[in-house]
Amino acid sequence: MIFNPFKMKSYFKNLNNELKNYHRAIPCLLVDLDILDQNISQVTSNLKDSNELRIVVKSLPSFQLIQYIQEKVKTNKLMVFHQPFLTSLANQLTSEDDVLLGKPMPIKTATYFYNNLPNLNNGFNPFTQIQWLVDTETRIKEYISLAKKLGKKIRLNIELDVGLHRGGFSSLTTLKKALQLIENNRDYVTFSGFMGYDPHVVKLPKVIRSQEKAFQLANNFYNDCKTLLSNEFPTLWEKELTFNGAGSPTLSLHKTHTSPINDIAIGSCFVKPTTFDIPTLQDYQPASFIATPVLKSFSKTSIPGLEKLKFLFKKKSAFIYGGFWKAAYYYPEGIKQNNLFGASTNQTLLDIPKNASVAVDDFVFLRPHQSEAVFLQFGNILPVRNGKIQKSWALLQQY
Repeated sequence: MIFNPFKMKSYFKNLNNELKNYHRAIPCLLVDLDILDQNISQVTSNLKDSNELRIVVKSLPSFQLIQYIQEKVKTNKLMVFHQPFLTSLANQLTSEDDVLLGKPMPIKTATYFYNNLPNLNNGFNPFTQIQWLVDTETRIKEYISLAKKLGKKIRLNIELDVGLHRGGFSSLTTLKKALQLIENNRDYVTFSGFMGYDPHVVKLPKVIRSQEKAFQLANNFYNDCKTLLSNEFPTLWEKELTFNGAGSPTLSLHKTHTSPINDIAIGSCFVKPTTFDIPTLQDYQPASFIATPVLKSFSKTSIPGLEKLKFLFKKKSAFIYGGFWKAAYYYPEGIKQNNLFGASTNQTLLDIPKNASVAVDDFVFLRPHQSEAVFLQFGNILPVRNGKIQKSWALLQQY
């Protein structure tokens, strides 16, 4: 929980009243800016240098939310995982921004992006300010071919497999061939750095490998790749190379240990959905909630076909607006989905504890399991400051 029971009750009672006085009652996504500020302060305390920080767009898919955090942490670096988001951002970014793709894009997707650029009114250059992630020699060749067709140099960042085994170069032998390929085609592509994502470090069961050992192995391989680069490809080595890694789960580890990276991509820890309730993020608090109105309330639960056994179902119940989200019911405490009725995207039946007061038009609150997919289901974000709803923030274009 984010509060002790007394503060929690007061907090959600206030939010409930605020939402009941809002101009409409539908499922909505709330981001508490006061809690967000606390998490931002926690992030900055875990950084050796604020210039290291890169904001993960998929976890915070609202330009206003991204801007809010950027201004607080003083960074102009973004990581993007979705071409429509990249297109949506392109006409809002400036000449100071730097974008790293968080996963390799199919060459057709990159081609589509360049062939359908929006009006770029703020000085953003999509050739010099985007680092496309490449994970195989084949992918590198495809991007070289694209650069030739476009008549423009593009930047390539190489994905390393530092132990997650989700793709990327996993040996120095294959990496050497990739670097050689880029070096031989410097008229068309620019090497911009490495990316090595390491969430497995904190998620592996200890019986398989300790966190310390997994972290050491990941860093050792990353360092070996950097050594190969500097020793055998000095023409590719530049002062401003991006050596990206970490992520919310391992952010704190890269501060307390010797780390090979100079660029840390994080997003979810700012709003802390339930998936990130892990030991390395214990000092962060949930800042995002789903709130949805109660449509119907009953003193006892009735199940179709079991009307004569109604006396056995002694718990109170309520139907809510929607409900089948990737989220956990959070407040009032003890509410849960009725498993006989099952989940519904339309109206979900909840079992209500006897000591909970839930009336029609009240709101119940959930915590998202993740931010990226769940946030996108609500149209916009309602920021909350000092318990009061602020002007809504739009989500990024999805299509």
